[in-house]
Amino acid sequence: MAWEYSEKTRQLFMDAVHGKPGTHMGEIENPDGFGEHGSIACGDVLRFTFRVKKHPTDPAKDVIVEAKYLTFGCTSAIAASEALCCLIEQGGYTPIEALKIQNQDIVEFLEGLPEQKIHCSVMGAEALEAAVFNWAQKRGVDLKHLGIDIHADEQEEGRIVCQCFSLSEPYLKRKIKELNLHTIPEITNAVKAGGGCMSCHHVPGGLQDLLDEVWGGAGRKAALEPSGTAEGAAEEEPLSPYQFSKRIEAAVDEYIRPMLAQDGGDVEIIDIKDTLVYCRLAGACAGCAGAAQTLKMMVEKTLKDVVDERIRVIEV
Repeated sequence: MAWEYSEKTRQLFMDAVHGKPGTHMGEIENPDGFGEHGSIACGDVLRFTFRVKKHPTDPAKDVIVEAKYLTFGCTSAIAASEALCCLIEQGGYTPIEALKIQNQDIVEFLEGLPEQKIHCSVMGAEALEAAVFNWAQKRGVDLKHLGIDIHADEQEEGRIVCQCFSLSEPYLKRKIKELNLHTIPEITNAVKAGGGCMSCHHVPGGLQDLLDEVWGGAGRKAALEPSGTAEGAAEEEPLSPYQFSKRIEAAVDEYIRPMLAQDGGDVEIIDIKDTLVYCRLAGACAGCAGAAQTLKMMVEKTLKDVVDERIRVIEV
């Protein structure tokens, strides 16, 4: 699948991979701040380092004069990392001031990112936080005393919700609030949670439960109700074939299609007979060796969870 990147994103990427003077790919030796976010095992990881001009009397007034990164990510990950370094160096920020740079600032600097690549900008902001925490420890700066909480203990103390990407409940709840995420696809696009095996989508304590807890939602099935009310879901009359098909289409559009699109794939609903859904994978997923497993473990499981547990998906 060809992603639609802005000209600025493409240019930053090309300049970085060709080592053009003024770009920031690399690693600072003996850095004043060091931070990582992500994991090589899950495909994206960013290592961020910076050097400061040290203030003679007040460490909190140190100024970042150089920033570099190493990433095993894609075009958007490299461009987003370049953008982060540019914003920091151009701003003449102290490490504490640099924390005001949010993922949306990176996206705006790049003149936009595809929705499915927003997680690359979040990765940069998280790596920056980790590096600032590392700097503060080295320089004896008490961040909590300054009213700054960069959530250093979330992974250690929190229950892991997404096993594929080792993302904890406290971290996911925070990002849901900070980034105003309201659906599972939005979570996946922003922080990658649920983008692997997808088993954390609708299990007890999974992503949908976190969304309901944060926003006070009435439940995933109610979200698909034409009436928009949870009460209607509990007392509704049996669905007509037309209503049942519309419920399936809504689930496909809301949950399934965005997940497949991340790998350049899609799904086509060919026919619906009673609780049998006849479909085929399209795009990059068509003819894939794992197509049958994708239909069973992702498409069918999601439809069972959000529409009707009696549904069976038949490949055509």
